[in-house]
Amino acid sequence: MSKRIRAKHKIDRRLGQNIWGRSKSPLNKRESRPGQHGERRAGKLSDYGQQLRAKQKLKGYYGNIGERQFNSIYKEASRLKGSTSEQLIGLLERRLDAIVYRAKFVPTVFAARQIVSHGHITVNGRKVDIPSYRVSASDIVEVRGSSRDLTPFVIARAEAGERTVPAWLEVIPNRMRVLVHNLPARQIIDTPVQEQLIVELYSK
Repeated sequence: MSKRIRAKHKIDRRLGQNIWGRSKSPLNKRESRPGQHGERRAGKLSDYGQQLRAKQKLKGYYGNIGERQFNSIYKEASRLKGSTSEQLIGLLERRLDAIVYRAKFVPTVFAARQIVSHGHITVNGRKVDIPSYRVSASDIVEVRGSSRDLTPFVIARAEAGERTVPAWLEVIPNRMRVLVHNLPARQIIDTPVQEQLIVELYSK
């Protein structure tokens, strides 16, 4: 089992939720937390604990984003017009690695980050190797032709039925291309987190 897979499963168990909805999550068989005392009943979380847990879930859902980068994204969201919580989710959803994962090109968001970093993805015909690159409406994201038979893409095609593609994206499977029709609205994003708790955490 790879380091990235172990990390994904560990995050699920630590947070007590199958945040990616994956069929192989250990929580599908065992709902306890990791460690020798994982079977013990967890105490009730304080308001701060709930807010911190929400932030950990959101960071994990988008590939375990680092604290400094997440804080920077939050500050940007707070400067934009409208709801800070909705803007936060929208900015995260527009990350290139998130798009690659949402389009079902790879089996996990961790694999998406690695695939982008290794230069296998193009945006509007130009190679982009920055996972946090933010797509815009009308962008075309595509797997490079020479990369389409790599193992992560083959695995993803075999498991494609486990996830649905969001309505704001259109995927052309035979060309491994995704069209970004518009920017994501919060009501059509199924991120399993109460992001308002994160706003409350940062507002203190």
